Amino acid sequence: MISNMSDVSNQLPADPISAVGVVTSLNKAPDDFCVVAQTTDGSDADLWKDALFKSKVNRYLCFTRKPGPDVVADVKLTDIKEVLPEGFTPVLETMDTKETATRKRRLCVKLSPRASAETAVYDIQIIAKSKHHLVNYTCIGEINNMGMWYQIGAVPQHQLCQKTSIPADTDIPTETNTERTTRRPDCEQQSSGSNTKTVLLQLQHRAKHRPLTFLPGLRG
Repeated sequence: MISNMSDVSNQLPADPISAVGVVTSLNKAPDDFCVVAQTTDGSDADLWKDALFKSKVNRYLCFTRKPGPDVVADVKLTDIKEVLPEGFTPVLETMDTKETATRKRRLCVKLSPRASAETAVYDIQIIAKSKHHLVNYTCIGEINNMGMWYQIGAVPQHQLCQKTSIPADTDIPTETNTERTTRRPDCEQQSSGSNTKTVLLQLQHRAKHRPLTFLPGLRG
């Protein structure tokens, strides 16, 4: 993807930048990377351009907002001979050809874990040195007579979904409850059979001990 001056907006993009690099060609950026091809006034945003040399060398800034474990918390431009800022990593090689990324000036990037980052870089633009500053953007520094600016914003903290376990006192039938439920008709049947047997024994006992009754005319 190629970025130009029409992409500049005061509104933050949906996601922060997760990686920054440099490429030698507008068409050789990795997938999901956006190339800053033009300045905000439509000029070529080549970071290496040198009119003194006939051989054409190109360097273009690129970045991605593809979600990952880290976000770009800060970006700096320093002189090659300066001490590397603490916590920053220099962009030394181009992503497509592994050549020297920049000359005279060094692009440095600071990454932070997404889960703990409070702020991050959301956009990077390049403007002509003589042009006015961008609203809601901060100047990183100058490179090849151009100004590099970035937009900082808060990182939203998304809550992770947690798996909930079934409580111990749940109403879902357990093995014991299931056995009790399935055996209940058998118990009732056994109880009914026992009651019937008891009644029959009582009737037999009464019949055995009942006094004999003689019918008239049968007495001896």
